[in-house]
Amino acid sequence: MGIVEIKNRIVEIIANQLGIEEDDITAEASVIDDLGADSLDVVELVMALEEAFDLEIPDEEAEKITSVQNIFDYMANALQAA
Repeated sequence: MGIVEIKNRIVEIIANQLGIEEDDITAEASVIDDLGADSLDVVELVMALEEAFDLEIPDEEAEKITSVQNIFDYMANALQAA
């Protein structure tokens, strides 16, 4: 899976989890401030990402997920290391 496919899948997951349009999601967007997620939404988003990409995101890394770009970067690195 290439980086474009990874990013597209992440955007799809975020949109589904938060009930928003994919077009409203930008790399710079804050998951909480811009996309309207609360702490439970973030936990559910992390679980959905773990399931979709078949990997575990440690709690200390999950806490760093504040923007869509953070998610892109973490997932790209984690998938390359896997």
